[in-house]
Formats: sequence, structure tokens, C-alpha cells
Amino acid sequence: MKTTSMLICLGLAAALLPAAEYPQAEIDNGQLRVKLYLPDAKNGYYRGTRYDWSGVISSLVYRGHEFYGPSFSRVDPKTSDFAFEGSEVLANPCSAMTGPAEEFQTNMRALGWDEAKPGGTFIKIGTGVLRKDNENYDHNKLYEIVDPGKWTIKKSKDSVEFLHVLSDPSTGYGYSYRKVVRLAKGKPEMVLEHSLKNTGRRPIESTVYNHNFLVLDKLPPGPDFLIQVPFQIQTKRPPNKELAEVRGNQIVYLKTLEGSESVSVNAEGFSSDPKDHEFRIENKKAGVGMRITGDRPLVRAGLWSIRTILAMEPFVAISIAPGSEFTWKNMYEYYTLPAKGK
Repeated sequence: MKTTSMLICLGLAAALLPAAEYPQAEIDNGQLRVKLYLPDAKNGYYRGTRYDWSGVISSLVYRGHEFYGPSFSRVDPKTSDFAFEGSEVLANPCSAMTGPAEEFQTNMRALGWDEAKPGGTFIKIGTGVLRKDNENYDHNKLYEIVDPGKWTIKKSKDSVEFLHVLSDPSTGYGYSYRKVVRLAKGKPEMVLEHSLKNTGRRPIESTVYNHNFLVLDKLPPGPDFLIQVPFQIQTKRPPNKELAEVRGNQIVYLKTLEGSESVSVNAEGFSSDPKDHEFRIENKKAGVGMRITGDRPLVRAGLWSIRTILAMEPFVAISIAPGSEFTWKNMYEYYTLPAKGK
């Protein structure tokens, strides 16, 4: 309990530091200007135990429009995920993330959690070796980090490469995880390149999803936004009919979200073809949009949104035998919308 409390305090301290004090990098290709926070066990912006520490994008500016940034007012360890307090949005230390945040899950928990005994260890890919307690798994709980692994970072003018090497002999899991945030030459495009090599003695079975925390110009989700996918959306739980609705291959908002209102959609209907791994999000007020694609098939897709954020989430399955490697990409294209009347 003492260790957990200390970790919470550290997470809060990190969230309260001025942004300039966090280890960070900036890349630019003349079309996009991107700022990233870098992994750092002592001084990093994000030291929670939910999301991958690499590729934390704090800002992406395209033609004067900001696509990322914090969606919360402050961090509160008493909050289970996100909460609303007057004009403020509170975030749990493990949820207080920005940009295209990625999380790895195994059986909706974490790698090795099911086999580990209380006091034993499990793995959160992109974070480290964690200590299991005697309660049910909760990805918004700040677990003790037994071993953060080793991070190596290489920077260039238009890319940042992250390498995370981790080994836990007690569980038999180990990996070499590489992520590159790369800007296309002379185009408003960004690519997240990933490779995960299994260096342990046990297979790695996981899913990875990208939360895609969009805070476009801090505009609240509402009728000015349009979300479109290449397949006819099916869902067992339609959104609140007063707030949003599914129309064929689109999700539209019927009113601007305010207060504690939220819209979530579990979007089914996609095929096993990677061409269905595509989301378009446009805002007619801002006059810009973004297209998110992936080179691996979807196994799940969904929307989550509150008044400060809109997140389209693609899930990809990972299965890696010892000694083997798995690769995947997420591509982001940013664009302007045609002027009215054209």
C-alpha cells in the first residue's frame, strides 16, 4: 500500500510540472509540427501503468489547428477513470494521457496476470514488469513497477524511434519493442511503425488498441463532427438517441456534448480485410479532418467521447511465438475540407 501511494504521488507530481520540464522532442516536416513526451521513469510526463510510454504526442499542429493535448483539467487519484466536477474534467493518474495512446491487453487484463500469484509479477507491454496484488485487475490502478526495462531513444528532424527491451525470467516473458513516430516527407502524414519481437520462452498473446485522444482545437464533440468508416456499422448498443446515432457507415452527433454526457459505440460490421481498418473524422467548423488507417485487420473498433475528447479506437490481435516478431502500422493523414459551395 505504501508503494502504491508513493507511485500515485509521483504520478500527480509529474502531471503538475510545467510542460517544458518533461523530457521531450519535436519533429517537423514543413506540414506537421509534432511534440512528443519521452519515456522517463523519474521525470516523464506519463508514468502510469496502463498505456505504452512511447510515442506520447502532446501536440500536433496542421495549418494552425491543434489535434492533440490534455483533455483533463487535473489529475485525481480518487477518480476511477474520468470524472466531472463543475467546469473541470478529472483524470485518474493512469488515464491522464494525450495523443494516440496505445494499450496492450491480454484477456482484457495484462500479459501474465492470469498465471501470476499475488505478490508475483506480470507484464504491461511498453511499461514494464509490474507487481500483482490480491485484487481484480484494473487498468486504471497504479501498480508497483518492479522493472521498467531499458529505453533507447533516437531522434531526427522528422522522426523519433523508441526501443524498449524487457525481460522477466520469473514469468518467462521478454520482448524487444520498437516504435517509430515518423512524418512523411513534404506531406501532412504521420506513421506509427511498430515491431514486437518475442525474446522470452513463452508465447505472447495480446491485443493492442489506440485510444486516439482527439481534442481538435478543443472543440466539444457535437453536430459539427462527422465520423465515417468503410463498412456498414452494426452495434448491439446504439448510443443515447438524444445525443448521437448510427447512420449506415457514419456516426453523427445530434447535440453538442456537455456536462457529464458521453457517447460510446461498439462498431461491428467490419470484415477481416485490413481495408476496413479506416476511420475518417471531420469537423466542418474547423474545416479540417483526419484519416486513420492500419495495415492489420480489426478485431474490435469503437468510439468513446465526452465533452472534451473524441476517441475512435481500433484493436489489433497479436500472437508471437518465442523468437518471432510481429509488425504493424497506424497511418494518420490530416487534410482541409472543401470550402462551402465548392
